[in-house]
Amino acid sequence: MNIHRIYSTKSSGYISLFYIFFGISSFFVHPGSLIASEPKISFVNDVIPVITRAGCNMGSCHAKAGGGQNGFQLSLLGFEPLEDLESIVMGSRGRRLLATNPEASLLLMKASGQMPHRGGIRLPKKSQGYEIIKTWITQGALMDTSADVKFVAMELIPKKGVLQRGQEQQLKAMAHYSDGTIHDVTVRALFESNDKAMAEVTENGLVKVLDIPGKVSVMVRYQGNVGVYNAAIPLGAPVENLPPEKNFVDRAVFLNLKELGIPPSKICDDATFLRRVTLDIGGRLPTDDEAKNFFANTGANKRNQVIEDLLKSPDYADYFSSKWTAVLKNRRDDASDIVSNFAFNAWVRDSLLANKPYDQFVRELLGATGKVIGNPPVAWYKRVKDPKEQIEDVAQLFLGVRMQCAQCHHHPFERWSQDDYYSLAAFFSQVGRKPSGTRGEDLIFHKRGLAVATNIKSGVALKPMALGDQVAAIEADQDPRLRLADWMKSPQNPFFAKALVNRYWKHFFQRGLIEPEDDIRDSNPPSNPELLAALEKHFIQSGFDLKDLVRVITRSNTYQLVSTPNKYNSGDRQNYSRYYPRRLSAEVLLDSIDQIAGTHTDFANLPAGTRAVALPDNSYNRSSPFLRVFGRPEGESVCECERVQSSSLAQSLHLINAADIRSKLSHPEGRAEKLAKEKLPLEDKINAVYLAAFSRLPSSVELKVALDYLNAPVVNSAGQSVDAQKAARENLQDLVWALINTKEFLFNH
Repeated sequence: MNIHRIYSTKSSGYISLFYIFFGISSFFVHPGSLIASEPKISFVNDVIPVITRAGCNMGSCHAKAGGGQNGFQLSLLGFEPLEDLESIVMGSRGRRLLATNPEASLLLMKASGQMPHRGGIRLPKKSQGYEIIKTWITQGALMDTSADVKFVAMELIPKKGVLQRGQEQQLKAMAHYSDGTIHDVTVRALFESNDKAMAEVTENGLVKVLDIPGKVSVMVRYQGNVGVYNAAIPLGAPVENLPPEKNFVDRAVFLNLKELGIPPSKICDDATFLRRVTLDIGGRLPTDDEAKNFFANTGANKRNQVIEDLLKSPDYADYFSSKWTAVLKNRRDDASDIVSNFAFNAWVRDSLLANKPYDQFVRELLGATGKVIGNPPVAWYKRVKDPKEQIEDVAQLFLGVRMQCAQCHHHPFERWSQDDYYSLAAFFSQVGRKPSGTRGEDLIFHKRGLAVATNIKSGVALKPMALGDQVAAIEADQDPRLRLADWMKSPQNPFFAKALVNRYWKHFFQRGLIEPEDDIRDSNPPSNPELLAALEKHFIQSGFDLKDLVRVITRSNTYQLVSTPNKYNSGDRQNYSRYYPRRLSAEVLLDSIDQIAGTHTDFANLPAGTRAVALPDNSYNRSSPFLRVFGRPEGESVCECERVQSSSLAQSLHLINAADIRSKLSHPEGRAEKLAKEKLPLEDKINAVYLAAFSRLPSSVELKVALDYLNAPVVNSAGQSVDAQKAARENLQDLVWALINTKEFLFNH
């Protein structure tokens, strides 16, 4: 018997027959036995919110995938009330409810702690939630009828505010219903802070902000509706003598800092800027000649010129292609992948070097057909074969929306349902493939036919529909992937440009305006909405010009602030009042060590001198202990979190004493060996090493320490003096080694 069909009748007579049919005679409650003056308890509007507030339908409890908890299965956060009713009423042969004695119902006995319950006490006896469920059972445990009042929307009071550090704010969640009534449901809603270090919130909606200034949000969830309270926590320090505004980036950042009372740090010096921007755009250290020429240049526009030179260089394309190919899963699983991996990497690199518009780049990737030799973006379909994986990757990477949850249930933090998931998957339902003449390579083509995808839960066949938006009918001869690409590049698209500018902002500032950078949703607002909107608008108006976006960001004085905090902004982690230092990525660090050591790392089947940032795929991680230890990604995920940027003991030990580091320092063609042979003053040799490592000359203190060390005699294990030439060489090796192990070298600052 179909539980959905039975409950859709919603009449008391049918409900009574249902219970008798299944032999649950103790559950029969004649409608006339209900107290006429007692308001009816709604399963959807009253019971489900109680269960959700108690945490019973969380993924870690009875909404756990694969059967719930101890045989009791509920839908996640109550998004499927009919399924929940079936589980509560019929589950365990109807033993969870007892109409003749509601308080003896297993559901209440366990939740109130009167019977052993692994989840502990969730609904204390005499609590409001306990009384609601008890009354619902007394009234017959009925499902809502079509005539019952429906929840329409939630209003959050207030929606935003300015709170001083240590101040509290009580939030109220007001539910609007179809009959025009408004109820205070604060005690039934769920509250969660997006940054518990900045603000805490009680289960009843009392927000208390802590000592860290900035922007914080509290997510409020009720019956599948999510609201967000945004609070500004000002530091209140005087913000005077702001750096000049170079563009709209500075305008938005400095206005935000002024409102929060967080003074920004000062502008960095030339040496810091040169090293920073070269690492961020070119993925390498400045050369000695670049540094010398830059310092000798007295022009007012020299910083902008450096940016332009880097954007024109192949180093920019090498570096950013390494980032894109990693998240596009250009990995080598088999020897047959070599051709496709090299071709795909070259296509990405050439697209960046030619500054192909971003929307065109994505269109060529999504709509790729043919063989990899003739059309390299086809290689993406070799790595990502399942249509569900394709839409999940596309949504997360190009739209900043994580759809994985919606495959099985309604998204817990967003409005996306299973129908939204499969409607998006339908865009890839007509991707055909057949073996080509090359081993391991498929021919990708568009299969003629209407694009549909079936919701595995409801069995309904769904046509392509973009996230929250309709698309015109797609004919059988039309490739739905191209229609998806058309929707993406539309100026009205709320995700596409926003996701990209947020991703690039994080590249240059370590933290996205929305964090994580690929989790764009209403319940995860940006730290500076005005700046994000301005970047998005500019990117669209530029024709999706990636180089122009890099230019706008790096030309700003916001990007050119020092990383050293002043006495006010040391706690700032989200408002960009200073540059946030970050450790060099694995490939960049390896290339930087080669550059200061005057050596190069050899990679199999690649020309001598190939940089680590130019490696085409993940296979070289296996032959390079350095790349493995420092976290170069394997290309398994579209999430940039796969790249390990944290420090570890293994990394420290590798830099201190690994064989490959020692061999670079002592290489006969290396920097130390060459400097030892040159007839130069010792000061000039020290200056050369410091310039190579930090793009600056040593301070007077650093110079004195280095001179004292290099002038000291070197003795062997027997206490005998070592040959002067050998001593000079080994001392210079030690100097290079010491600088490699400093934070100033290991971090971009």
